Amino acid sequence: MSSGSARYVALSGGIGGAKLSLGLARLLGERLSVIVNTGDDFEHLGLAISPDVDTTLYTLGGVVNAETGWGRVEETWSFMQATAELGGPTWFKLGDRDLATHVERTRRLAAGETLTGITQYLAEKLGIAARILPMAEEPVRTVVESDGGTLAFQEYFVRDQCRPVARSIRYEGAAKARPTRAVIAALSDPRLAGIVICPSNPWLSVDPILAVPGMREAMRASGAPVIAVTPIIGGKAVKGPTAKIMGELGLTPTAAAIARHYGTLLDGFMLDAQDEALAREIGVATVVTGTMMRSLDDKVALAEACLSFCDRLGKGGPAAARREEIEAAP
Repeated sequence: MSSGSARYVALSGGIGGAKLSLGLARLLGERLSVIVNTGDDFEHLGLAISPDVDTTLYTLGGVVNAETGWGRVEETWSFMQATAELGGPTWFKLGDRDLATHVERTRRLAAGETLTGITQYLAEKLGIAARILPMAEEPVRTVVESDGGTLAFQEYFVRDQCRPVARSIRYEGAAKARPTRAVIAALSDPRLAGIVICPSNPWLSVDPILAVPGMREAMRASGAPVIAVTPIIGGKAVKGPTAKIMGELGLTPTAAAIARHYGTLLDGFMLDAQDEALAREIGVATVVTGTMMRSLDDKVALAEACLSFCDRLGKGGPAAARREEIEAAP
């Protein structure tokens, strides 16, 4: 397969995943498909909100607020100010420019369009060549069981700022969901040369994708190497509550624990240079590199390292062989 025809798939959640997706998109353009978590989706103020999808759209479309990593640049807040004056809920911030996305999504969903089709429409409006694919059309909702009770994801993550202690995490509706046709098409493309699990929170952003029945099977059937980029550096999360959640679930927050979490799904793991001493604990082929993405150059460099790693592993990599052994075992 020539490098010019190879396709790649990324699995992504919010800010960290969107950063690497941007680097990949700069290198691959239309040859990239990003399967995005929708476990964060919810209805708020009567509107259909898809936070991770929108963070990916805004990042790849060049309109994201670079300071926060979410929302739109040059945002205004007249709507939220008016909502507060009326005594409405203001804990989930919707900027005026961002609001237009949610209104348009809600309008189109009510007219019978799919979330996949609407997302593709929005991507085209933002000039994005890569395919941005919601993981499922059916609702899957991440729920956190905490010391403060049962919390919907946005209540835990935004309203309560991840303060409650997480006891367990589940994905309501996952059993009834299925990967979309577009997701299956991306994973079954004979030109697929690699699947990259972005440095998103495994429990909050990646596991909801993997919980959709048929997703893991489609990844395995592709024969393409599956690699993951660590979201943990030096025992700390690059962003967000990954390390906190790991500790609360009884896990030591290390890159090695992340690799063990993904288990036999992986062919390779991207480890940050700061954690090079952990390479022997990873358990799969490992590349040690800089994984912190502070600039666009950093994002592109990490993306290049991911593509090179996938190329080195090739089709039918070691994880595929291990899976065949496991499936063949009595």
